[in-house]
Amino acid sequence: MSDDRALEELARSSDRLREEPLTSEPVFRGKLLDVRRDTVRLPGGATATREYIMHPGASMIVPLLPDGQVVLVRQYRYPMHRAFIEFPAGKIDPGEAPLATAQRELLEETGYRASKWTELTTIHNAIAYANERIVLFLAEGLERGEQKLDEHEFLEVFTAPLEDLMTWIRQGEVTDVKTVIGAFFVSSSTR
Repeated sequence: MSDDRALEELARSSDRLREEPLTSEPVFRGKLLDVRRDTVRLPGGATATREYIMHPGASMIVPLLPDGQVVLVRQYRYPMHRAFIEFPAGKIDPGEAPLATAQRELLEETGYRASKWTELTTIHNAIAYANERIVLFLAEGLERGEQKLDEHEFLEVFTAPLEDLMTWIRQGEVTDVKTVIGAFFVSSSTR
């Protein structure tokens, strides 16, 4: 069976797994997150509770310099109580296209602009409890400018060879899932 036919068959059979929403209620609504609690009917007829986070989505950028180095940011992530090395990324604003978000976030966080943009893929990083999607982009033809950080945004910008980033991932020093996926995606396509 071809890959396309296999995917079509999987899509058709997924209807048998569908959970039908019966009720939905807000639990918490903040600046970024909307926590919901739904009652659903399971495929076998029983009901269950599903708690999940609604998120507007985000874009992440792999800024690749001509010499093979990547532009990275280091910022403190409060839920984990430490600083992380990441690729630049940010929330998609209402009505904003993912590419526009990527372009805006690259400039704001790093000061770089790119002349060439390639959409790599879309990932869903927490499918068990959030509807967040992150659209990954490769940014090339970089030109350095001035950072335009938000008022309460603090981060460090630095460059590193892609090979070093891959080593940090293997050593467990870089664990941010979107950064790991972006690094592997670009590393496999530049070989």
